[in-house]
Amino acid sequence: MMVNMMVKKSLWPLAMGALLLLGGRADAQSPRAGEGVPLPNYRIGPEDILQISVFSNEALSRTVPVRPDGMISLPLLNDVKAAGLTPMELREALMKRLVEFVPSPEVAVIVTEVRSQMISVIGQVTKPGRYDLKDAATIVDALALAGGFKEFASRSRVVVLRTEGGGPKRISFDYEKMGDLKKPQENFALRSGDIVMVP
Repeated sequence: MMVNMMVKKSLWPLAMGALLLLGGRADAQSPRAGEGVPLPNYRIGPEDILQISVFSNEALSRTVPVRPDGMISLPLLNDVKAAGLTPMELREALMKRLVEFVPSPEVAVIVTEVRSQMISVIGQVTKPGRYDLKDAATIVDALALAGGFKEFASRSRVVVLRTEGGGPKRISFDYEKMGDLKKPQENFALRSGDIVMVP
């Protein structure tokens, strides 16, 4: 009985150490909130920065910007269309084209900086301007980024201008009704290219 208790006591610190070690590893590998990591189905856009890695070939591996025309430039391949593709789709396209020059190429595509997802906030806000839309952001997030309303801003007549289906679309937003229990105003998500106007 005494031997069993002594064994249990001696194993207790080891078990706790193993749990702490495992917990530390799990935390180290999990993404941190607020890092702006693109979503799995993220579509690459102009001005994004991409890291292209070709396994065992440093001469072909490099960090490149996506040009305004949606193309990237790489050795041997010259111009390659990147805008509108997911990183996985671009990876597949690069592997197909590299087969001519590299046997069984292994390629990784990482979006290191998201610069194509931009919104504009103009009018009666403290800091009007263009802002990066790195994560899913709502209209209230955009107003907060712009420093909030100025003193004489018309908070009930905010408008979001959006291009949809090839044409312009106006979406009204009434900030005054955000706390309305009967008919609350929806804090809807913004899209890249949206313009928030505060009269």
